[in-house]
Amino acid sequence: MNDERERRYEALLEATGENTKSKALDTAATYYTRMAGGTDAVPTGKIKDLIELAEEQGSVTPAEIADVLDTDELPLQFETEWSVGTQK
Repeated sequence: MNDERERRYEALLEATGENTKSKALDTAATYYTRMAGGTDAVPTGKIKDLIELAEEQGSVTPAEIADVLDTDELPLQFETEWSVGTQK
């Protein structure tokens, strides 16, 4: 194993929150499969779903993007807050 690969695995452990390389790799592989699709288990990936939604609507909001891309492996939610004038 070279240094670059070791750093990649360490980053993956940190990003996934898993304790072992095998669990981190499983999490990453599952996430990739859900995003990419093209398999018997996941024929249509979430990236394709997002692009199709954008084509149908002409644009998508951050909340809609979060809704499409949210997975168990990498939960995603969008929150917004705004105000006018001075806050007290």
